[in-house]
Amino acid sequence: MIRTFGTGSVCARLLTQGSKYATCRAAHHTGSFDVAVIGGGIVGLASARELILRHPNLTFTLLEKEKELSLHQTGHNSGVIHSGIYYTPGSLKAQLCVRGAMLTYQYCQKKGVPYKKCGKLIVAVEREEIPRLKALYERGQVNNVQDLRLIDAKAIREKEPYCRGIMALDSPNTGIVDWQLVALTYGKDFQEAGGTVITDFEASDIKVAAESAAGSAEGLKYPIIIKSSQGKEVRCRFVLTCGGLYSDRLSEISGCSSEPRIVPFRGDYLVLKPEKNYLVRGNIYPVPNPRFPFLGFHFTPRMDGSVWLGPNAVLAFKREGYKLFDFDTQDFVNAVSYRGLQKLVMKNIVYGMGEIYRGVFTSAQVKNLQKFIPELSPSDVLRGPSGVRAQALDAEGNLVDDFVFDGGKGELGSRILHVRNAPSPAASSSLAIAEMIADELEKRFQL
Repeated sequence: MIRTFGTGSVCARLLTQGSKYATCRAAHHTGSFDVAVIGGGIVGLASARELILRHPNLTFTLLEKEKELSLHQTGHNSGVIHSGIYYTPGSLKAQLCVRGAMLTYQYCQKKGVPYKKCGKLIVAVEREEIPRLKALYERGQVNNVQDLRLIDAKAIREKEPYCRGIMALDSPNTGIVDWQLVALTYGKDFQEAGGTVITDFEASDIKVAAESAAGSAEGLKYPIIIKSSQGKEVRCRFVLTCGGLYSDRLSEISGCSSEPRIVPFRGDYLVLKPEKNYLVRGNIYPVPNPRFPFLGFHFTPRMDGSVWLGPNAVLAFKREGYKLFDFDTQDFVNAVSYRGLQKLVMKNIVYGMGEIYRGVFTSAQVKNLQKFIPELSPSDVLRGPSGVRAQALDAEGNLVDDFVFDGGKGELGSRILHVRNAPSPAASSSLAIAEMIADELEKRFQL
């Protein structure tokens, strides 16, 4: 069943329940809109909000396959507001993260969304890490990350009394926030501006409409039909897809490229027992090792007062598989049969086996974390939540490290823009990504 807010009006309200909003949904409705946004995660919501604020005279809908918004990557996010240190100078990641973090703080301040600028230390515990740490500092400077400084062991202890290291990069403007709450606030803005949210709508087909036999102009005015897996339809002039874990499949059903392919990686966190939360004040990260594809274990304080430790990174056997034994045959076969994943595994087989081992044995994760906080012990932690990352891979086994946007050819392809890859820090960058997407849609579709 499609459930929708009525076209041209804002239906009821977003109900506050704890730190989350709930959506109300009206019954059967098939609408026609100028622009349809597919995907109710943080990038889709930010983009829909930006578009409707720029173009209040156009009609917009946002289509989400779940009953609620922001349940997947956004709802399983660690909650860090990244400052833009890590990313290649000149890349979209670097540009969008630095601007996005600034816009996030401004937005949260304006909307009353709670956040904390708790800072982050990237800590070197071995001498051979110091050159990489200094290079990271230089990169952050080039990326225009504000207030970065290198600090010594004494200054580390002043900021994090239980942390041990010989040098650290101090990023005081790194923060934390509940990204699901932020995303739902974007959604509230979108609805209040007249946007229509349709949940329980899993897009299964995107095609060009034909003019009806009766000579109706509906197919000419709204030439694109988006069909749900339940047989319902929405018509529109233009489409923006922000499908996250399903971005490649949305591209394929619209006749566009299947590359880059999405391969899901699950990250499992540990959680400090509440009586041990005093061990961590802000974010504590390792110096990234360029030989490995992910950042490594870190300490992340949360807005609810808890502290997450991790995550590891292992292949998920289901695109939305948050538990160890979650399995989907199609997702599994698609992943393991892909040449890009096979090459990635062969290049990182030792690292990958270590990630699996650490995911099974809590003590192995804690051993890594003890390099930074020696007082930590296996008895101080509990198994925590998991998230699944939509990792884009090319056919040569390379992680697609930057944002990717594309469309296609012909009547359908020229009316669609796919957000193919929006990796971390997509949440931190969301408002800046939305600006760029809106600019691109205006240029492509002459909105």
